[in-house]
Amino acid sequence: MPVKVKDTAPDFTLKSHKLEPVQLSQFKEKKNVVLLFFPLVNTGVCEKEMCSTRDNMKKYESLNAQVLATSVDSPFAQKLWDEKFKFAFPLLSDFNKEVAAKYGVLCETFAPGKLDFKGVAKRSAFVVDKKGVVQYAEILEDPSQEPNYAAIEETLKKLK
Repeated sequence: MPVKVKDTAPDFTLKSHKLEPVQLSQFKEKKNVVLLFFPLVNTGVCEKEMCSTRDNMKKYESLNAQVLATSVDSPFAQKLWDEKFKFAFPLLSDFNKEVAAKYGVLCETFAPGKLDFKGVAKRSAFVVDKKGVVQYAEILEDPSQEPNYAAIEETLKKLK
């Protein structure tokens, strides 16, 4: 069942593209978190989403928000992608697909009839407040769509 607004965000620890552990709860009482799930590195819409997020980091920082971007790719693939685009936030590897499953965003079949990949994350966005409570949840069924950045920003402004 997908995580929804007012739920306590499931805690997790994942390796970043720098092979460092990142735990959601390490930001508790310090920062709000924008948790983004994206299907795969090196794909068009994912690149557009992550570059847009990177280009808006000053806005997120001014709203006291930490961005965490998560995919089922290995941290090694994420590292190569980061070297190319210089993202200003951690890319987290959910290689075992446990966190996507906890959040209810694990896609059974990605791009049915075209790729038929099993077990990637649906493009999703969650805003988790400093208390660890989900204040915004968006799970997109169409991987060609991007999250509603304006709604994410509005949620963060309300939390400031």
